[in-house]
Formats: sequence, structure tokens, C-alpha cells
Amino acid sequence: MVNDLFTFLWSGITVMVTFEPIGYVRAEQQYKYQQPRQGEFAQNSGSVELLAGKNFEQALDDLDGFSHIWLIYHFHHNDNWRPKVNVPVSSDGKKRGLFSTRSPYRPNSIGLSCVKLREIRGLTLIIEDFDLLDGTPILDIKPYVTHYDSIPGASTGWLPANPPAEFAISYEPLAENQIRWISAHQGPDLFDLIRVQLSLDPFNTKRKRITLIDDSSAILAFRTWRIEFSLESETVWIHIIRTGYSEEDLLPESEDRWADKGLHRLFNSIDFSLEV
Repeated sequence: MVNDLFTFLWSGITVMVTFEPIGYVRAEQQYKYQQPRQGEFAQNSGSVELLAGKNFEQALDDLDGFSHIWLIYHFHHNDNWRPKVNVPVSSDGKKRGLFSTRSPYRPNSIGLSCVKLREIRGLTLIIEDFDLLDGTPILDIKPYVTHYDSIPGASTGWLPANPPAEFAISYEPLAENQIRWISAHQGPDLFDLIRVQLSLDPFNTKRKRITLIDDSSAILAFRTWRIEFSLESETVWIHIIRTGYSEEDLLPESEDRWADKGLHRLFNSIDFSLEV
């Protein structure tokens, strides 16, 4: 069991407070690259599985009438904090003070997300449109209440008055065939990755593994895969998927850190242009 330990100082007295997870998120998204900027921009489904033997069945009574819930959780992939952070919606490229952002790099790794509640099945909550990763420890659940949680006319500080528009994503037939093949052979879901990474600020080299080709095209790296794309008007076009391995990397005697070189060898042996 994972415990989150936090220390608070008050009037010279140190108080140790321990939080114990009440459950865990189950989702397809496992890596930071797959995490949506906010749940509002996600198009996913998953679940929160509460622990048995804690009397949580009774605690869930009456929650099924709410369409949305707050999840309070632990950022289990982060072990450091940053006083200034890069943000995806800053028009001037400035770093912002952490407490004016929703960045996960916090002194105490506590997160708060509003998610859509679809159904409750025993100790399992079926959720949609969330920005949490698989295995995220849940610390608490609260209902989203429109009367109290939505404040008309609230100021938004340094944020733009209107959220930035997202770019549409379109695929060349070659790239679409390649991505479907990779997914069908137990590779990563590159459709989901591309939507999360490239629908907003696709050329941001500070926040993404982007290699610029020219003013309108670039390559997005995800683990051992490379995604070539370009921006035309308001649309990001995905042109081709390539292996991130060199020919030498794919020799049989080479180290296979990600246990996927067999998949890349097979990928390289196929002429996907014949399937277009």
C-alpha cells in the first residue's frame, strides 16, 4: 500500500499527516506523454477502483445522482517540485509561478481533477474525460456542485480570456495505416498520443520531444517511435511514422531496453505504401 506523507509547520510545531489511498485509477493512459492538459480536453474512459473492506460501499450512497465528481489524488510520477513552470497556454512564453498554475510539480504532490461520472458498479466508478494516468492513487472523492463550484465572473489572472483553439488532426492514408498496424500488434496507441500532444501548441519544443524540420513541419518523438507532421492552416497533418532505431540498433545482438525491437524489425519489413 502506498502512503503519502506530508509535513506542515505551524507556530514552530511540526505536524506529520499521513494520507492513505482509498483506491486507484485504471486507464489506458500510462505515460506522461498521454496525459491530457485538462480533463476537459480528454476523450477517454476508465475507472476508479476503491479498496475493499473499508466500508466504502456505504460512502458511495447517493453519489450516482451527480454527473461530475472531484478526484483528489497523488501525482505518483512526480518526486520534485518547481517554483516556476512552463505552461501550455502562455502567449508570451514566460514561466509562471507554480501556485498560479495547475502543474503537477508541487511541494506536496496533490492533484485535483473534475471528471465525468458515468456509472457506479459496486466499488468501481466508471469515469470519462479525465487527465489522470493508470495507477494514480485516489485520496478522496467529492461531488461537483454547480451552485458552489462554478463562480460566474471569476477573474482568470494571467490566463487568456478565451481558451486557445485546438488544431484539427488529419492523417495521410500512409500514416493512418501504420498507426493502426502498430496498435494491432500491441504497440502504443499513437492516435491518442497525437491528439494529446499536437492538438495544442504543436511546435512547443520546451514541453514536448519535438525536432523542427522547418517553419511548418516537425517530428514528434514518443519512446522509440517518430511521428512526422506539418501544420497547414488550422490542421495538423500526420504524414508518416518511422522507427526511432537505427539499422545498427536493430541488429539481433543489440540490447532491447523497451522489449520492442522485434516489432520495429517487422514494421520496417512492410511496405505500407502498397496498402494505401
